[in-house]
Amino acid sequence: MAAEPVASRNERAAVLYPERARDRVAIGRGAVPDELAELVDYAWWVAWSLQGTHRQQVIPRPVVHLAVEVVDGEPRALVHGIHLRMFERRLSGTGSTVALAFRPGGFRPFLRGPASALRGREVPAAEVLGVDDRAVAARALAAPPEDGAAVLAEWLADLPRERDPRVPRLAALVERVAVDRSLVRAEQLAELAGVTLRTLERQFADCVGVGPKWVLQRARLLDVAEAANSGGDVDWSALAAELGYADQSHLIRHFTALVGCPPATYAARARASGP
Repeated sequence: MAAEPVASRNERAAVLYPERARDRVAIGRGAVPDELAELVDYAWWVAWSLQGTHRQQVIPRPVVHLAVEVVDGEPRALVHGIHLRMFERRLSGTGSTVALAFRPGGFRPFLRGPASALRGREVPAAEVLGVDDRAVAARALAAPPEDGAAVLAEWLADLPRERDPRVPRLAALVERVAVDRSLVRAEQLAELAGVTLRTLERQFADCVGVGPKWVLQRARLLDVAEAANSGGDVDWSALAAELGYADQSHLIRHFTALVGCPPATYAARARASGP
């Protein structure tokens, strides 16, 4: 197995109100086989046994997921394209999900068309990959979650795919955006990639599934969420300037449009929330 992937700040910040899930939902992650490491960032799983319902909200990142879960009473594999708006999942009873999180653009070699076709959609894996997923889905959910994720990864590693030299370059570029707060304009990314902005936009639509401007805006909003989740006092005006917003009001407006409340309000609610 490859080395454990390095979690970015953006990834951790994507889970809203993380304290609400503590002691209610078990979450784990692990490495993937070496032959998938260029395309898949990590395996992950969630398991729960609840009385009542747990609502988990997540800020979507530019990542495609292949997840095995129960669909209409039957274990099936679904491809989760990039959601542009807030993603919410309601958990109840007892269950689990095992999944693979792809690097940005990493799912493109398995597709017969542009990654943008998956945007905002959850599609049966059989429809996307052209193979029957029922047997592997049943095995993955029957096993302990960590082993189930490994079953899914081994199945994916055996599927046909086309080598695409754009994928590692674009993945590295998007991953840099996640940790480099000085990147705030799409023109900066085009310069780093050594192509025109129009060319970069086409490559992002085809491989990543969303445009470079969206990737930048989402990464900086996740930086805002990280600050709000920190539990400390935040100088929102200074943060707005650091992240390339015209002023504090622009930061507040963009965050509110995504999360549903201003960052200071979210921070207060996050501090007050608990298991």
